[in-house]
Amino acid sequence: MQSMDPEPAMLAARIAGAVAGALVSLAYMMPKGAREAAARAIAGIVSGLVFGAPAGVALAQWMGVSGLLSPSETLLTGSAAASMTAWWVLGALARIADRTGRGPKV
Repeated sequence: MQSMDPEPAMLAARIAGAVAGALVSLAYMMPKGAREAAARAIAGIVSGLVFGAPAGVALAQWMGVSGLLSPSETLLTGSAAASMTAWWVLGALARIADRTGRGPKV
């Protein structure tokens, strides 16, 4: 039976991409508080770790650069894109909840 353990280099690329995506998103869409920042950072990093590989492959194929990127570059790009997407979606949902009066009571 084959092992399900990921290669350390691929795991490092996945983690680096997920964290980079969350940090880049932080510069563009600041959270309103520490609770929102923590929730969005955790969701961004987890989604980057989970969805990084399929997102990277889909992006590389869509852009037509599949043959030019190494597997680690594809994984890094996909993890960053998935992390950024989760960050932005949660930020948009938080703003919508605030406007409709369903956000957290401060």
